[in-house]
Amino acid sequence: VQLQASGGGLVQAGGSLRLSCAASGRTFSPYAMGWFRQAPGKDVEFVATINRSDGSTHYADSVKGRFTISRDNAKNTMYLQMNSLKPEDTAVYYCAATFRGNVVVVTTGVDFWGQGTQVTVSS
Repeated sequence: VQLQASGGGLVQAGGSLRLSCAASGRTFSPYAMGWFRQAPGKDVEFVATINRSDGSTHYADSVKGRFTISRDNAKNTMYLQMNSLKPEDTAVYYCAATFRGNVVVVTTGVDFWGQGTQVTVSS
């Protein structure tokens, strides 16, 4: 499956952005999906995932209560609504997919990566 992330940009602290991840090449629904990010000089870190079986969602503590992950299987698209953005949310955001589990929370569990979209939050 090919993943295409979009929706990044420059926003002031406190603002909002919605990222999208469009999947192509294969049926979207069997895959567990998630978002990761990489800030400058730091390792890739988990942001959010959505369970492919029951639709439950899981978040990193740093974004809990501010970010919302969702998916639309009919449109083969996953979303990440980001509210109350902070400068420390600045990073390249990657969408990810796996067929090996119901969620994807570690980079070693990812089978497919999107190309990344830059999010910059100014103070």
